[in-house]
Amino acid sequence: MAGLVPAIHVFRLAKDKTWMSGTRPGMTKVKMVQPPSIETVKAELRVAAQVLRDALSAEERKAAAEAIAARKFPLAIAPGTIVSGFMPLKSEINPLPLLQKLAEAGARLALPAIAGRGKPLIMRAWELGAPLDRGQWGIREPKPDAPEVEPDILLVPLLAFDRAGFRIGYGAGYYDMTIHRLRALKPVIAVGIAFAAQEVPKIPTTPRDQRLDLVLTEREVIDLRGA
Repeated sequence: MAGLVPAIHVFRLAKDKTWMSGTRPGMTKVKMVQPPSIETVKAELRVAAQVLRDALSAEERKAAAEAIAARKFPLAIAPGTIVSGFMPLKSEINPLPLLQKLAEAGARLALPAIAGRGKPLIMRAWELGAPLDRGQWGIREPKPDAPEVEPDILLVPLLAFDRAGFRIGYGAGYYDMTIHRLRALKPVIAVGIAFAAQEVPKIPTTPRDQRLDLVLTEREVIDLRGA
């Protein structure tokens, strides 16, 4: 069962205990309230997910990252396979132990760089230990002269996910745009990496939302390709 049950209501019924025109005294006036927009529901879910993730201790986060890296990776890594990761922000799970394992298996690594609001991420080649710049929001990213690459596998950060393969991020849509662009160019596998507690029963979606192919947590590998 999902570890996060956000306090959101898709439909709300409000009762106004005033007299209703043309009714007998004492009757309760009932009015239907418009359901909140998907963006409102997503915003509430983001807040709840952030609180839950922040509540995990540093020891729990470290153990989860190591457990994911220790498990057999569910995809074949041929020499030269390009895997894009990310530098963890705030309480995000740390993908670096997994990236090190994949590099040792022959993968070429990449990290995202923000190109601007409303634009897909630029994926740039990167090696473990190579110096990084501070980008938007202080996120570490490769230097501008690092070559651009088109990954075969994307490790994707998230705030929450469901078993239909959908995720919710911080709201800017960078990964949705990036996955959409890359999938138009070549077969790409999008792999969410998360704490098990970040699973929710259902993510509200819009047409722009891109599905994940797998999610890796400290407890299991969730293959969503048949979802």
